[in-house]
Amino acid sequence: MAGSAWTSYRRDGTVCGIRLPVGLRHGQPFPDGPIYTPSTKAVAYGEHDENISRGRAAEIVGDKYAGRIEELALQVYRCAAAYALERGIIIADTKFEFGLDEETDEVVLVDEVLTPDSSRFWAVDGYEVGTAPRSFDKQFLRDWLTGEGLNGKEGVEVPGEVVRKTEGMYREAFERLTGRRWEEVLPEKDT
Repeated sequence: MAGSAWTSYRRDGTVCGIRLPVGLRHGQPFPDGPIYTPSTKAVAYGEHDENISRGRAAEIVGDKYAGRIEELALQVYRCAAAYALERGIIIADTKFEFGLDEETDEVVLVDEVLTPDSSRFWAVDGYEVGTAPRSFDKQFLRDWLTGEGLNGKEGVEVPGEVVRKTEGMYREAFERLTGRRWEEVLPEKDT
């Protein structure tokens, strides 16, 4: 448990309206396995994600689609988390975006999926509940922005060192997950 889930849990013991046991710690897996935590784009948050309850999600998309989205989200997450764990990465959480193919009436997975921008990737080695795990995602950049008082500001110039460190984390995640070197896939002239 991390990010907005951790913040919500510390505030009132819930995550997206789901009551959780007392005493959970930062970075701890949910006791009963992964949970579905829907969100929507919120005008009040500048079109950023707003966590909502399962009930609210059903109000927005309808019961038929809400149930299917939850089923697909958990299925894709479980599959990806098992794959990543075998390669030394914990997918602590991730965000999926779904749409509707109106011709087939099928829920479809859209947008980026399981990237360091849409997920929290933590190293298995050195992972310990209650500590800030070594990550391969945008948390490093987010922490730098927050530390500099720049989080959410437009036109920020990120120093080369911060860019290189972030890039290195993304590359390491790629290499662990694919078993291939970055340079084999994207020669330097293409990056």
